[in-house]
Amino acid sequence: MQMLASALLAAAMAAHAVVASPIQARSPYAVKETHFAPREWTKLDRANGRKLVQLQIGLKQGNMDGLLEHLSEVSDPDHARYGAHLSADEVDDMVRPAKETCDQVEDWLREAGVGDVSYNTAKDWITVHLPIDFVEKLLDTEYHNYKHEDGSIVSRTTHWSLPRHLHEHIDVIQPTTSFFRGAANAATYVKTLDKVHDEVASLSFANGQYEPSDVSKVCNVSSVTPECFQTLYKTKGYKTRASDKNSVGFTNYLEEVPIRPDTELFLKKYRPEAVSSAKTFKTYSINGGPLNDGPLTPQELEDDKSHEANLDVQAIAGISWKTPIVSYSTGGRPPFIPDLTVVENDSEPYLVWVNWLLQQRSIPKIISTSYGEPEQTVPRSYAERVCKQFAAVGARGTTMFFSSGDRGLGGTDKCYTNDGKNTYKFLPAFPASCPYVTTVGATKNFEPEESAYRAGRNLSDGYHDLYSSGSGFSDYFKQPTWQKDAVPHYVKSIGDLYKGLYNPRGRGYPDLAAQGLYFAYFWNGTEGTISGTSASTPLTAGIFALVNDALIASGKPTLGYLNPWLYKKGYKGLTDITIGFSYGCNVQGFPVTKGWDPITGFGTPIFPELVKLAGGHIGY
Repeated sequence: MQMLASALLAAAMAAHAVVASPIQARSPYAVKETHFAPREWTKLDRANGRKLVQLQIGLKQGNMDGLLEHLSEVSDPDHARYGAHLSADEVDDMVRPAKETCDQVEDWLREAGVGDVSYNTAKDWITVHLPIDFVEKLLDTEYHNYKHEDGSIVSRTTHWSLPRHLHEHIDVIQPTTSFFRGAANAATYVKTLDKVHDEVASLSFANGQYEPSDVSKVCNVSSVTPECFQTLYKTKGYKTRASDKNSVGFTNYLEEVPIRPDTELFLKKYRPEAVSSAKTFKTYSINGGPLNDGPLTPQELEDDKSHEANLDVQAIAGISWKTPIVSYSTGGRPPFIPDLTVVENDSEPYLVWVNWLLQQRSIPKIISTSYGEPEQTVPRSYAERVCKQFAAVGARGTTMFFSSGDRGLGGTDKCYTNDGKNTYKFLPAFPASCPYVTTVGATKNFEPEESAYRAGRNLSDGYHDLYSSGSGFSDYFKQPTWQKDAVPHYVKSIGDLYKGLYNPRGRGYPDLAAQGLYFAYFWNGTEGTISGTSASTPLTAGIFALVNDALIASGKPTLGYLNPWLYKKGYKGLTDITIGFSYGCNVQGFPVTKGWDPITGFGTPIFPELVKLAGGHIGY
């Protein structure tokens, strides 16, 4: 370890030494991007210039327009090429930058004194490890430390520049202006079962129901279990037939990692035939993400870790058996790491993960992500580029589910713009707002279901724990063509309600929903409950993994990028939710209505109908 530390220190000193070399720009520098620090962050002193960062440079991609056209064709159920997904090599070939772009950027880096650079397989991303003071000269900027209201500290800038001739060759460089945090969308962490009863008084079955239904016999509003989900969404009795050709994955950030002994306890109680999957699901560490095959470590216990990761794996395993499960734990987040010999591990986690994923030759057909943040905390260039990376994943035949968030329209007392004007408005979330992912909202209650909501309370630490299924319209991404009927119809139906507080021409979300309140789960050997779109999203991923299983067994392609099919045909296989509101931003919010709405999308899954609409056979 001492030799490794010495080597790293030598590398840091060598990188620092090149700062004295003047950067020979072939054209004058001009600002490439400016992005305000969000209200939750406080600017502190200058960042330590000797600290190493992992700088990621996104080059202008080659035929991205062609890739998006291909994606549109293979995802349209009425197109002749529907289901003809690309291979990893074919995607790389389409997005690979022009030789001129690579040459220009390499020349700039070399003349600046940057030695070795690392490319991904498509050569559209460059990664270099450099001291902050060198990056400041390279990008003509200054980094400061910024402190989030939760105590986290990161080193960021609010603007950066490039030589003018490189503006057309570089889309994005991070970490620079991004202030997002990748927070998990779990509105209620662990509660022992005896503590939830006082919170469920408003949860019930429909009034006037006297004869017990199959759902009412197995669904308990205070602790919702896999048997309830199987019955409610009609997967009960289905036997997987293509497990050797199928898989479902989920992502972990913020040092989260699924705990196998807890998963085993959960499955022993609620899905005993699936208990072996607690030991067999695959785990991958990306960018230093943690791995753990045993119980929670003392440090994980102290940090209260792995509620989210445990929820994800248990929600998926409880519904999708025997589909293989894959877990990805990606490093990259606050807090500040003061060791100057270590590359600061606060790089952009979505970007790190998706770029790693795209370099793998084989990836799951369904991937669930339960993380997000306000769209305005993410620089537009970053959001657009990462969204395109998600499109590349979709082109390979993988459906990406993201949670819609748990603060409705934007939380309580938080809904102000990040443009220096502090204008009151609703706050859409990212990556939920990306049109190339399928966004999942949350419901509660049974027969009928309604949008998930729990009134907030002011807690002792000043936090207001409103829980309302995430809802919104993007300010970054325009309304995609597959929403041209559903979303304008909804916007017209509400008239001038909240006019000016949202973008009616933006990508609306979510696209569909599932249960998201009081999931039974285990953490640290104890059963409790947990809520949020963090719950509804892996549950939905598990259900659609079974849809893919039926399709593969029927000789059909997997669903892949889901939204064009969902809005044209698949919505008929969902139960329309018509009760509830979006809440948040100190208002009641958008109403849930018949048809698509920006709280529950088109509704919740009906497994047999989805399989039938996709062209598969159940095969009970």
